[in-house]
Amino acid sequence: MNVASRMIALGLLATLSGCANRPPYEDISDPLEPVNRAVDTFNDKFDRALLKPTAQVYEKAVPPLARSSVTNFFSNLREPIVIVNNLLQGKPRQGVADTGRLLVNTTLGVFGLFDPATQMGLEKHHEDFGQTLGRWGVGEGWYLVLPILGPSTVRDGVGMVVDYQIDPLAQHDEVRERNSLAALSVVDTRARLLSATRLRDTAALDPYLFTREAYRQHRWDRIYDGHPPPPSFDYE
Repeated sequence: MNVASRMIALGLLATLSGCANRPPYEDISDPLEPVNRAVDTFNDKFDRALLKPTAQVYEKAVPPLARSSVTNFFSNLREPIVIVNNLLQGKPRQGVADTGRLLVNTTLGVFGLFDPATQMGLEKHHEDFGQTLGRWGVGEGWYLVLPILGPSTVRDGVGMVVDYQIDPLAQHDEVRERNSLAALSVVDTRARLLSATRLRDTAALDPYLFTREAYRQHRWDRIYDGHPPPPSFDYE
């Protein structure tokens, strides 16, 4: 990530530092909704034309055990992001446990293709810098729909820039290998989301709003490790 991108991220972070961390049952700031909807439409067309069909072929052609190994490999590869953010969030015990997961799965799990760490009682955690910011009370800022990447917020966009710096795949020097692995990761992720998008397409009257609120709820749960504080409504 170049210097300009880092400076933009720092500027956005400075702006967010004065924002409250809103729970998902409060209205989100979405002043870019017309632009977001246009990007969402583009993403949907791109997905239907390329990503979804590729993921469906991948799901049918690759046996479940092999797909599971691919998922495990990329999860293990990005474990350093989880470990660093554990420490930044003040979770040293969880950071030590995730370091153990990385060592066990990289060795006994054959470079992460298998997940013996879970069988040993080392639970998988999900942490990133967007969650770290939220953990320390930084507000989500505006809702954003990013081209190809999909739903996000200003806070999570800043988090992506920071996580990029410690992502082993993103920092891999061999361009062809990096791009091939990144493409496989995208296809594997999209295949795992096929059932979720079928639900959205079937149940949502407005897919944009459905996705926006589902994303906010998901991120709120992640910030609080699945145990968010109960709603606090002001009736005055």
